[in-house]
Amino acid sequence: MKAVVFAAIGSPQDVLYLDDLAMPRIGDGEVLLRMVSASINPGDFLFIENLYPEPKKPHFPRQIAGNHGAGIVEAVGANVGLKPGTLVAFSYYNSWAEYAAVPAAWLIPLPADYPVERAGQMVNPITAWDLLEGSRVQPRQWLAVTAGYSSVSTMVMQFAQRRGINVIALVRRSRDRLDLKRLGATAILDLSGLKVGIREAVMDMTDGAGLNGIIDNVGGPVSGELIRTLAMGGQMVINGGMSTERFELHNFDVLLSGLEIRANIYRYFFSPPVEADRPVLREIVDIFGQPDFHVPVGGIHPLAEFELAVTNSLDRADLGKQIFRM
Repeated sequence: MKAVVFAAIGSPQDVLYLDDLAMPRIGDGEVLLRMVSASINPGDFLFIENLYPEPKKPHFPRQIAGNHGAGIVEAVGANVGLKPGTLVAFSYYNSWAEYAAVPAAWLIPLPADYPVERAGQMVNPITAWDLLEGSRVQPRQWLAVTAGYSSVSTMVMQFAQRRGINVIALVRRSRDRLDLKRLGATAILDLSGLKVGIREAVMDMTDGAGLNGIIDNVGGPVSGELIRTLAMGGQMVINGGMSTERFELHNFDVLLSGLEIRANIYRYFFSPPVEADRPVLREIVDIFGQPDFHVPVGGIHPLAEFELAVTNSLDRADLGKQIFRM
């Protein structure tokens, strides 16, 4: 089978290559999947650069890249209830390949007609759902989302719109190809054309109310400025660190406003879904599969085009999600 692999730690653009590998074998409790799609996500790059904690570490001499995808069950090991032909999504390992062996516990069954470019990126709507929940922002309150053009951010906006939550989308530069207001943003804060300070701009947009929550995918000085716009009891949820810069705070910036700053860890990073998750997963799968839920897809690629797909993911997030189709 074909697979995108790496044999050393480093930049994805430097260490990834396409290779021919033997088909994976399955054991008890495992499923052989014929992969149909896989998404390219910032977390996949952290994995390649060996920045994740244990147990999310690559194994050498050769590691298949990709941690999220979708496939059709081809064969099952002992003690597996899934039937061959079932379409499933998963977050595990080895998704940038034509076949994958995955423990059945990690699989999320999907309707047979589910769009495969969405099935391969279920990590994103699940993350967006959890980020919005973690922000604790209520209807008619204000939420700021950084990296406004990213896939997760656009999904947060759409979930928020369904709940009546006001969203300010922060972008480095406005782009014509994607109308964030159509996706649920109440206002757009274009950092490239800002004539006043971030706090002043946010307070103007919110009619003086300030923010009740922040979902931050970027970091850097902007994050510090946003924190100082939070109303009493507000939340900042950190989901990424696209900026190489740091932000600074004084203890009183947090203490005197009763703020909370917390990290979001993908719910299936360390452990698989449990039975209690099934109702919310069904709700997320249903909403994410609806035609009016907009999912910007910037490119659908065969594995052989991994260099283009990776470069677009790193340098052109505004294009939309890059997807492998097998």
